[in-house]
Amino acid sequence: MTEQGAAIVVKPGTVGLDDLARVLVGAPVVLDPSFWPRVEAAAEIVAKAAHAAAPVYGINTGFGKLASKRIPPDQTALLQRNLIVSHCCGVGPATPEPIVRLMMALKIVSLGRGASGVRREVIEQLQAMLAQDVYPLVPQQGSVGASGDLAPLAHMTAVMIGEGQAIVDGKTVSGREALAVAGLAPLTLGPKEGLALINGTQFSTAYAVSGVLRAFCLARAALVTGALSVDAAMASTAPFRPEIQALRGHAGQIAAAATLTALLDGSDIRLSHLEGDERVQDPYCLRCQPQVAGAALDLITQAARTLIVEANAVTDNPLVLVETGEIISGGNFHAEPVAFAADTIALALSEIGAISERRIATLVDPALNFGLPPFLTPDPGINSGFMIAEVTAAALYAENKQRAAACSIDSTPTSANQEDHVSMAAHAARRLSDMADNLAAILGIELLVAAQGITLRAPHATSAPLAAVIAALREHVPALAADRYMAGDLAKAAALIEADALPAVAIAALPTDPFPRLD
Repeated sequence: MTEQGAAIVVKPGTVGLDDLARVLVGAPVVLDPSFWPRVEAAAEIVAKAAHAAAPVYGINTGFGKLASKRIPPDQTALLQRNLIVSHCCGVGPATPEPIVRLMMALKIVSLGRGASGVRREVIEQLQAMLAQDVYPLVPQQGSVGASGDLAPLAHMTAVMIGEGQAIVDGKTVSGREALAVAGLAPLTLGPKEGLALINGTQFSTAYAVSGVLRAFCLARAALVTGALSVDAAMASTAPFRPEIQALRGHAGQIAAAATLTALLDGSDIRLSHLEGDERVQDPYCLRCQPQVAGAALDLITQAARTLIVEANAVTDNPLVLVETGEIISGGNFHAEPVAFAADTIALALSEIGAISERRIATLVDPALNFGLPPFLTPDPGINSGFMIAEVTAAALYAENKQRAAACSIDSTPTSANQEDHVSMAAHAARRLSDMADNLAAILGIELLVAAQGITLRAPHATSAPLAAVIAALREHVPALAADRYMAGDLAKAAALIEADALPAVAIAALPTDPFPRLD
């Protein structure tokens, strides 16, 4: 993608994660003009097929189990309109606007490949809606991830034709009113266009892309909170030595260990117990961080690669092969790759939270925290300190563990057994938002607890980058003395985690950036 004024110019096939991240925060998109000739050529092939004698699925026939029904040329517009309104069967809360925005952008990218047979006007309608901040109200539930995200994408398409509902300036209005406010007219869909718009994985992919971006941000933050916990527990850094990681060879493990080593380098706390420490080995939650965090990084990276391919894919049906003039039915709408990627991200989110929660538990337990007071309060007994903050972390981790069960293996037949195996990608991807919220809160609690532990190690001090992180936290949350209302502290710490603030603060205190990148 390249930026053109306020919009990003998309070149289907080359869209990257950074581009999609910009869409999530508000950038509209337009198709690169070099793709219009192929879009128009595919639309011309469909227009001819609509008037031909031979049946072509979705163009002059019914849909799904009704594919054997022939539709005369004068009813193709009604066919497409009926397809959209009949498929608007979503339920549940509205999809957040950033996800809707990304879903629309992904549909532009897919249609822009010139294999869907839609007219230029269809893509331009989506572009104009994005530019004018017209976001369809899309209920979150109702897709099984094949034949694409039918219900969610139907709700998106309904607004394009003046049906359904949309969000404009924070208010819910009819689709027709939303278009009028933006100076747009309802679109009359031509042959195959409704099918091209609702077939596809863009709803699931939008949620999954958001999920993988958040997961990577949280994995980076977990390296910072994990390093803080190492110093708070006066644990050893020897398990992070590069020779150990090289002997196993996993890229994520090597990267995680290098980050932990850089963050802890120069810690006076570490130097203070190099000799005379009777402990032989630390608990796994401290010692095995490279192995666990690294494995999570590898899963997130692999999922990101899958989702970049999917973001650039043509996933409707049938597809138009411009070179041969053929219209071929296939199965690109099946969202199994997205479901697998989302399941993978869920595993990573759950395990990052699992090991973080164990570090929190270690630090508040006087039997394990190597000389720190119970629950990290200077005056235990009259004060409970971080006792219930640890319980909250355990509760959130338990939720994430339950949500991490694979969705992709839970197929159920639909549409009179025509769609007899489905991916469940939609809710596989949708749950990632709640899981990421939970993990941010867990890591926020670890930030508070580890910072408190390091403070209690005075006069020994932590490393420069970790001291900078604690100073940034203290701008929002003071160290805990007597008990106080804790919910606000937890919210502020979670916000710092979500903002990716911890790595940025640490990097500023280091000569080079030691954090892994999502390339």
